Amino acid sequence: MSHLQTFQTALASLGIDGALISSEVNQRYLSDFPFSDGYLLVTPEHAYLLTDSRYAEAAREQVRDFKILLPKKKMTDTLAELISEHRIAKLALEEDSVSYSDYQDFCKALAPAGLLSGASKILRELRAVKTPDEIERIAKAQEITDRAFTHILNFISTNANVTEQEVALELEFFMRKQGSDGVAFDTIAVSGPASSRPHGVPSDAKLRRGFLTMDFGARVDGYCADMTRTVVIGKADEELKTIYSTVLAAQRNALEQIHEGMLCRDADELARSVIREAGYGDAFGHSLGHGVGLDVHEAPSLSPKAKEDSLLKVGNVVTVEPGIYLEGRCGCRIEDMVAITENGIRNFTKSTKELIEL
Repeated sequence: MSHLQTFQTALASLGIDGALISSEVNQRYLSDFPFSDGYLLVTPEHAYLLTDSRYAEAAREQVRDFKILLPKKKMTDTLAELISEHRIAKLALEEDSVSYSDYQDFCKALAPAGLLSGASKILRELRAVKTPDEIERIAKAQEITDRAFTHILNFISTNANVTEQEVALELEFFMRKQGSDGVAFDTIAVSGPASSRPHGVPSDAKLRRGFLTMDFGARVDGYCADMTRTVVIGKADEELKTIYSTVLAAQRNALEQIHEGMLCRDADELARSVIREAGYGDAFGHSLGHGVGLDVHEAPSLSPKAKEDSLLKVGNVVTVEPGIYLEGRCGCRIEDMVAITENGIRNFTKSTKELIEL
């Protein structure tokens, strides 16, 4: 079944007459068509894509299973007519993305349909389980990301006095040349004391001795990759070696044991316990991982705060990224991206995890 058909089945099972999809990411998920101005209106039996002339030609060529409409009047007027035509009494909105002002406008324009939340929750759960086609798009994005890591090691080795910003830009430029649609998120490249910031921003400072943490990912056909590698600028002292080996041991412990049906919070504990036992428990503040797809952060969450009934399922694509961060001193993170399979995991990330000194 297509994403659209699965969504329509979910609407029918919940007794929802229709759903109005206004976020770009969910519009792309259901239609496989990227556009930034318009709506999808989906009922259990019908599907409409409303946009304007800027997207008309591309939509006619690329979109399947949706009737394409190019309203000459306000789009909400056309939506109101469709709601009346299909007798939609219960219309689900995307509760995660519709602003309060938009909600007020929809209440006025789409009456007498009853507006309710729920579309985001349905789509969040559907998007968490990837189809084989989605998994292959993610794999292609990670292939480019792995090639970028190999490239950046040579770039740093052959360019003296390179800055953090130059490292980040070189990663992004290389991935675009390799076929990436763009970056999956803002590239992180932080060195020395700045590496203690998990989401640090690359500066114009030259690479400083100690850890250099690089978190980056390509995007292919809308789907993201996400990888982190930490290398050492100069020679690693005993403290850096201990931190690195601890993070790597934590990640390996998780990768070796994560499986279908495991509680997401238990997956997190597989890595967290190793770091805690090594005496760095307070230095691992974020969750072990998160889902990846059209968004770089989506369900499920491998977190100690995950719901008690949150389980890993076949088709989930998640990151496994433990880290240790000592404020003002150093930080290390190692991140792979894996798919949950019937037999364990498929690790998309091929880049070496041996300690590298540059």
